Amino acid sequence: MSDTTRPLPHADTFGGSGDPHMWAVTTAVRTWWESYGRPSRICVALSGGADSLALTAGAIRTGAQVTALVVDHQLQEGSTQVARHAADQARQLGCVDALVIPIIVTDEQGAGMEAAAREARYAALDMLRAGQPVLLGHTQDDQAETLLLGLLRGSGPRAIAGMLPWEEPWGRPLLGLRRVDTQAACAEHTIDVWEDPQNSDPAFTRVRVRHELLPLLRDISGGDVVPGLARTAQLVREDTVQLDAQAADLLDRLTAELPLSEPNSLPPAEPTSLPVSGLCDLPISGLCDLPDPTLRRVLRLWLHRNGQTQVGYPHLTSIARLLTDWHGQGPVTIPGGATVRRHHQQLTLQAPTCGEHCCGDTYPHPPAPIFR
Repeated sequence: MSDTTRPLPHADTFGGSGDPHMWAVTTAVRTWWESYGRPSRICVALSGGADSLALTAGAIRTGAQVTALVVDHQLQEGSTQVARHAADQARQLGCVDALVIPIIVTDEQGAGMEAAAREARYAALDMLRAGQPVLLGHTQDDQAETLLLGLLRGSGPRAIAGMLPWEEPWGRPLLGLRRVDTQAACAEHTIDVWEDPQNSDPAFTRVRVRHELLPLLRDISGGDVVPGLARTAQLVREDTVQLDAQAADLLDRLTAELPLSEPNSLPPAEPTSLPVSGLCDLPISGLCDLPDPTLRRVLRLWLHRNGQTQVGYPHLTSIARLLTDWHGQGPVTIPGGATVRRHHQQLTLQAPTCGEHCCGDTYPHPPAPIFR
């Protein structure tokens, strides 16, 4: 980022025949916008990098009122200057508002600072979006990297399916474009782009995938592997969506069998830290004979409907054993402290009792004051 701020033209002047890359970005954003209801107000997650700056310019050209949300992780020297410069650029491009959101990142779960920063960033964006969709600048390159990271972790099809164009409240209009497209779009209009030094730090696994693994795969295959990896993610995603729909239908039929007297929330005598939005009890009948993959999908969906979104394969396998290998074992604890136990002919989800960290706001990393 340069020390001087060069005034930018309004984004409404972008996207003509003389700037094909910005035109491609604008077309991708408009296509997404029209496909998902033409919202009159949208937010854009802006870092100051090429992807999010090009996305911001494209979003403004839809005609929607665009608010830029700039999260300052405060993990690098000069991050406040970078964030405020990005907010200034957003206003010059035509955003109706630009918020700088300082956050405090702590690795409380021991998953690493990269994961902790991502969790805190999404939580801050979700809190400040005021009910509006938030557009993210992920490209096809990010999609390919996500697939490879999932394979390296031994993840299931959901991770290999990559990122969705729309996963409420997150929109990703640029999944069909390459990183070079957003970089060229910014260059066409001399938009000052911030280069995040962490994007070249080999301490981060994604950086090594980007700069070491992908070039090696390109060398082995004799060509660009990113489009093929993205296509694989799409094919897996289509299968996953269909299988999830079948699991949802089965879960709906199972929960419809619950007596009307069954509570849809936890007993009021036990204060909890977890919002419960669905049925907390799941009948066992009809589950035990399901194939393992189908059973895990039904269990995952049941937990998700009850606000438990961090469950993984080990948790689902342990919960499934309460049905398929029942020998009186105790409850299964899932991330966040909730437990699943077998009680008579039902599985019961029990939220943790209040403790040191449980009551009140569920936002994990409260942001500092917001700056405009």
